[in-house]
Amino acid sequence: MEPLGEWLERQYRHSARGMLSSVSATSITHSRPGFGQRITPKLGSVVASPVPGAYDPNPDYFFHWIRDSALVLDALRLLYLDGGPDAEKQRRHFADFVRFSLGLESLDGQRMIDSPDWRRNVAADHQQFVRSDEDLAQVRGEGVAADTRVNADGSLDLSRWARPQYDGPALRALCVLRWLRDGSLDRATADTARVLLQHDLEHTLRHWADPGFDIWEEELGVHYYTLRVSAAALASGADWLNQQRDPAATGYAAAAQAAMARLNSFWDESRGYLRSRFLSEGRSSAKELDISVLLAAIHTADDGTPAIDEPHMLATFSKLEAVFDTDYAINRDRAPAQGVAMGRYRGDVYFSGGAYFFSTLGAAEFCFRAAARAADPRALVDRGDAFLETVRRFTPANGDMSEQFDQSSGAPRSAPQLAWSYAALISSVAARNAVRRRGA
Repeated sequence: MEPLGEWLERQYRHSARGMLSSVSATSITHSRPGFGQRITPKLGSVVASPVPGAYDPNPDYFFHWIRDSALVLDALRLLYLDGGPDAEKQRRHFADFVRFSLGLESLDGQRMIDSPDWRRNVAADHQQFVRSDEDLAQVRGEGVAADTRVNADGSLDLSRWARPQYDGPALRALCVLRWLRDGSLDRATADTARVLLQHDLEHTLRHWADPGFDIWEEELGVHYYTLRVSAAALASGADWLNQQRDPAATGYAAAAQAAMARLNSFWDESRGYLRSRFLSEGRSSAKELDISVLLAAIHTADDGTPAIDEPHMLATFSKLEAVFDTDYAINRDRAPAQGVAMGRYRGDVYFSGGAYFFSTLGAAEFCFRAAARAADPRALVDRGDAFLETVRRFTPANGDMSEQFDQSSGAPRSAPQLAWSYAALISSVAARNAVRRRGA
């Protein structure tokens, strides 16, 4: 078998191409006859998967998610920082993304209520999946940013979904802040990006403490992931505003401190891990031990939140490893050099309920980022490489990465060519390269 480093170089290039196929996918048109729609993406949109589906068996991920698109554009920034001949194209993609994102603010659900002819185009067997007027009425002004996802042509998603969701604007603010810092943007793009940043920071300031749906869009409550990315956006935003000598920085800094203090309440001493959620109305959840806590740490590394290697986070990481090592058949015959294939939470039933590429890659990145802070990083780098070996084991020979790989067979499952999977490979390799440059 070829060395891991050689495979990673090839997979990195393939992942870059695969991820970019979701960005400004203007050559693809997706039909949803049940909803009476034909969707052709606009420049700057990011479809979660460029492979149209209708749960036949692949899911329909031909949407622009606020969260996923921010993660993809942040991985695009890493490609830009890596050098190469496509820097100008990557900056252009970011400029298009900013314009598309700002354009969404003109959406208004009330206009659809006032002009309901579109409902006649919805098939009878799809009426049950269509948003109510009450739901649509919430989508205007700042409410658009919490609408979870939109069609890639910039129109409203017509389907009932888990809303509101507050992680997207915070992640987008972090993404834009990083591009402003690292992207050598032209003046016009930088000015437009600052407008989007200001809107997302204001949205996060208003809603960081509000209950919303979790990263998986399943349960309403206050979630560790959303709270941590909000705290990071507020803290980084306060630093940025300070640089602009904007007196509003004080309010953002205070909110960031309040959000980070609230993160402390998620530690469950009796169970020895950070809870992923507190549900509304005091309800309990079977999903409290959740990979989203780990993803929150890597998505906010170096952004003013608790250190990635603090003891509570390390304990949570170990608990997650133990759960998936026990639960997934594909982990029972793994070689000593292979890490645990990681999923979302115990008892997951979505598609195979199995391992996710971005979860396993997230575990690898967590190790590399922790290694960057360690006095002796070698053991953590080796541990991260073990997770990458597992990713290699279940990545098809053509390099295409789906959302999941089956917990029993290891076969690709759920959305094919998932942009988030490719973005997670890129960010994991970037973290690995950074720590290895230190001699680890």
